[in-house]
Amino acid sequence: MKRIRAVGRRTAGLFTALLLVAAASGCGKGSPAASGHGNTITFGYIADYSGSAALAVARKQGLWKKAGLTPHLKVFTNGPLQVQALGSGDLDFGYLGPGALWLPASGRASIISVNMLGQADRVIARPGSGITEPADLKGRKVAVAEGTSGDMILNLALRRAGLKPTDVQKVVMDASTVVTAFSSGQVDAAATWYPLIDTMKKKVLGLKEISRTQDYYPELTFPNVFVTQPKLASGNPALVKKVTGVLRQADDWIARHPAESETVAADFLGLPAAQLKGSTDHVKILSSAELTKLSGNGTVDGWFDRLSELFVQMKELPKAAKAKDYYLSDLYASAGKADRT
Repeated sequence: MKRIRAVGRRTAGLFTALLLVAAASGCGKGSPAASGHGNTITFGYIADYSGSAALAVARKQGLWKKAGLTPHLKVFTNGPLQVQALGSGDLDFGYLGPGALWLPASGRASIISVNMLGQADRVIARPGSGITEPADLKGRKVAVAEGTSGDMILNLALRRAGLKPTDVQKVVMDASTVVTAFSSGQVDAAATWYPLIDTMKKKVLGLKEISRTQDYYPELTFPNVFVTQPKLASGNPALVKKVTGVLRQADDWIARHPAESETVAADFLGLPAAQLKGSTDHVKILSSAELTKLSGNGTVDGWFDRLSELFVQMKELPKAAKAKDYYLSDLYASAGKADRT
C-alpha cells in the first residue's frame, strides 16, 4: 500500500502549537462517534483559516445544535493523518487540502463538500538568483514539501516550461523548514503557499513569484474539501446529510461575511485576529447555491478528474479516478433541500 505522507497546510506561526496538539490529533477507539452512531460525531480539522473557518462559524452560529448534532472537534497537522483515522473508524469527518486529494481518489475517503478554492500556491525565487520564470529553475535548488499543493504547483510550473522534475535539484523538507531554507539562502527557489510566503517576504525583500495557482485556472482548480468514511456515507446517509447541511450553512455565512469569518476563525484557533487577517485574499469562497449548480453541471467533477490525472503524473495514483466514484454531489444537493424544509 502506498505510504501516506505527512502532507498539509500550516499557517505561519502555528508550527509550535501544532506540534503540541499533534499528540491529541487521533481520537481513540473509545470515541463516542467512532462508529458514526447517534448524533455525536468526531470531526477533524487543520489549524489554519481554510481548515477551520467553517467549523468555527458552525460553532459560533449554533449550527450544530440547530441540527441536533454534538461534534467532537480534533485538530490534525495534515490531511493524510485524518484519512488514516477515517480508515480505522476513529474519525467520522475531516478536512483535506488540495495536495491530499489523491486519497479520496484512491477510495480512502468520500468527499461530501467543497469548502473553498485554494489560490495561495506559488513557486518563488530569491532576488538576485537570476530566476524570473519557470524555465530558469533548471539545475537550481528548489525547496518543497513533497506531496503537498506546493509540490503540485512546482510540477505544473516545470511542465509548462518543458522541464522534468529531474531537471531541478528538488530539496524535500517539511513546510516549516522550507521557510527557513528559503529565507537563509540555502535554496534558490521554493514551492509553497500563503501565508507562509508572507513570513518569507518579511525576511527576503524582493522575492519573486514565478508561478501562481491562478496561472493554471480554469484548466486546473484547487479545491479543499470535507470528507467522511465511505462506509459511513453508505451506512448512515441521514447523518452525513445532516453534517453536510451544517457545512453548507457555515459556508454561506462565510460567503456573506468573509472578513468577519477571519476573526471568527482566529478566535476558534486562539490566535490574534491580525494573524489571519487577509486570509480570504488567497481563497475563492463559494456559496452553497454556486456549488450546487457547479456540481450539477459537472464542473466540480471536472476539477477532481483533472487533478486525478495530475496525481497520476506525480505518481501519487496508479491510474486516474472518476469524481463520480468519490464525490457525493447528490448528497450535497439533497442536504440543501433538507435545509429548506
